[in-house]
Formats: sequence, C-alpha cells, structure tokens
Amino acid sequence: MAIHFNESEIEGVTLATGVRCQRLIDAGRIPDIRFRLDRVTLGAGSGFALAPAAGDLAWFQVIDGSATLRRDAQPDKIDELDESFVCFLPPSFRASLVTRAGAVLVVTTVPDVAEIDPALADHPPPFRLLDWTREPILQSKHDARKRIYLATSKLFATKAIKGEMINYPPHTEAVEHHHEGGAHFMYFLKGSGTCWAAGKPMQVRKGDVVYYFDREPHNLRGGPDGMAFSEFFVPGGVRTIWADPSKICTWIPTGKNIRGGIAARDITEHAHSELADV
Repeated sequence: MAIHFNESEIEGVTLATGVRCQRLIDAGRIPDIRFRLDRVTLGAGSGFALAPAAGDLAWFQVIDGSATLRRDAQPDKIDELDESFVCFLPPSFRASLVTRAGAVLVVTTVPDVAEIDPALADHPPPFRLLDWTREPILQSKHDARKRIYLATSKLFATKAIKGEMINYPPHTEAVEHHHEGGAHFMYFLKGSGTCWAAGKPMQVRKGDVVYYFDREPHNLRGGPDGMAFSEFFVPGGVRTIWADPSKICTWIPTGKNIRGGIAARDITEHAHSELADV
C-alpha cells in the first residue's frame, strides 16, 4: 500500500550549524528501496557540503529561498540558485552551498547507481544545473493539466532517474494507472487534492510525500485550489499502464515556458504510456 505522510511529521537532525535534515524516505522506512529522499533546511548564513559518494548519484530541487553554489573544481564559478532550479550531482562531485537568507532543498540520492545504469561506471554524467522555468510546458490533450520535465535521459545523460513537475488546476484529474519497472514518489509543492492508491483515497496538501510501489494502481484529482507536485522515478525507464486505454494521458508541447517566453528546447507530442526520450 502507498506510503503517505507530511514532512512536518518527520523529526530532523543537525548536519552542521544552521543546517537540519529530515530523512523522508530511506531503506529503514521502505526495505529494498533504490533511493533516499531528504528535506534539508539551511538557516540564514549557513552552508551545506554537496558530496555524493563515488558510486552515488544525487540531485536536489530548491523549494524555498535562495543559495549560492560553488564547485570545488572551479572555485571561481558561482551559481545563484532559487526556486527555479534543479541541480544534478554526478558521482564524486564536490561543491558547497551557502545561503544568506535561508533555503530549503529536497535532496535525492541513488546509491550504487551503476547497478541501475551500468554505463555510468565508465561514463559518468556531467554536473548539470536546470532552470525548469525555461523548460517547455506540455499541455494535456484532454484537460487543463500541465507538465514540465525535470530529469530525463536527454537532460541528465542517464536513465537511472526520471522526474517531472505536474500542475493540476482545480478538479482536474488523471484516471487510474500504474507504473511497471520502478517505484516513485511525489512531493507536493502547493495546493491540495486527493490521491488514490488501489481505490483508497488520501487527502494531500503542500509538504506531503506519497510513495507508490511498483505496479500499484493510483489516480489523482486536484482540489478546489488545484495542486502541483514534483515526482521522480527510480529507475527512470518505467512503463505506464492505463486502466482505460482510451484515456491515456497525451502531452502536447506548447512551445512556451512558464515565463511566457520561448522554451529552451523542443519536445514532441507523446503519450504517457511511452518511454519517450525527452
């Protein structure tokens, strides 16, 4: 059965002065899981080391505040991050993150990632910083839902993960479906709504985490104020199977980004049942 909780229910531990970590998902909560999910809070004036192990892959999404990233290999290179950014960290990458006013990150780590994507053992992917506000918006063919990809094989040069941000306007919904080949989690960024797991409803709100197991049937509906969430799959090469094939989600590129400008790249129309290389 799906696991559902709010981040406020999880106790944090101190990593450094002004830095707290809440372990949201790990093998202690879900045996045999392939990743770890943390929420890291940086207080004003604090710093945090980014240092995935030699065999690990990691990425984080800034969900509140702003911070400055400095790479150990390029100390003169500084990246200013805010809630527009997802950062991809290859194995053995080293950097520091500091904040003046405070920041909150959702950090995901995949240990021993070469077991999922063997090509990474000899050809590790590069560091990548993604401004998702410049990525293409895709519109659902059937309703007002919108999607922005956060992690794909084209963006991050690995099929170990796949991620997207999805916006559900009020009362829009996806019909029942399940994924094969990998489990996934949803982190709710705003709004409220309902998620079902095998027909059982769960009321969700900002700060909620929902973890679905491989092949677990589920569907979602936005509440009166709508909702938005980020979801990630590990491994990324999952297939989506729809209970009613006539209602498969099909995503149509708009050519625009969320800023209203021209999208940073092109994506072709595709159904959510396909393993599209986007």
